[in-house]
This record gives sequence, structure tokens and C-alpha cells, in this order.
Amino acid sequence: MGIPMDLRDAWVNHRNKSSNFMIPSPEEDLKFLRSQMCTQEGVRAGMKSASIACVASAVPTLIAVRTIPWAKANLNYTAQALIISAASIAAYFITADKTILECARRNTRTLYDKPS
Repeated sequence: MGIPMDLRDAWVNHRNKSSNFMIPSPEEDLKFLRSQMCTQEGVRAGMKSASIACVASAVPTLIAVRTIPWAKANLNYTAQALIISAASIAAYFITADKTILECARRNTRTLYDKPS
């Protein structure tokens, strides 16, 4: 199943050749580079935040499961993993989104403040 390799390669080569009739301006290249840098910065900040949130939610959850009778009776391994992963995922996406938006604002401000 799927597209044979020869046909896929021919389609990719044809697509690359046919899309070269327009040459991007250097300003578009810089814009693309800045957006990639913002995305990488957001991923990096999100991973840091997610790892901190993972530890910050795992320690109390695991201690509670071993010491509090209600948690010991009602929180199985799946619930514990869900609590820890939900905190990590939320921290990742919130931080990455804020970082990317802040970087985009900074880039926009730089564009408008630069002399003509």
C-alpha cells in the first residue's frame, strides 16, 4: 500500500521544479528564520517548564498515595500518571505559547522601530 518510491520521488522533484518560478525576497527569508527561532525558543522554554512541573506534581502525588488513606484507596497507577502528565502537558503548552507570542511581539516591535 502507499505510493511507490519511484512515483513519489518523481512527484517531489516535479513539485520542487515547478514551485521555483518565484524567488523569495531576503526579507521573507529573515521573517521565516525569525519565526523558526521563536518556535525553537518556545519549545525549549516549554520543555524546561514541563520538566519542573513534572517533578513538582510527581513528588506530592507519590507521597500522598503512600501516606493518605483516601489517596491510597482511590488513586491507582493510571490516576497518578494522569495527574502528573496533565500538569506537565499544561505547563508545556502554556509556557510555549507565551514564549512564542512574546517573541513574535518582540520581532514585530523590532520591525516597526527600525529606521527606514
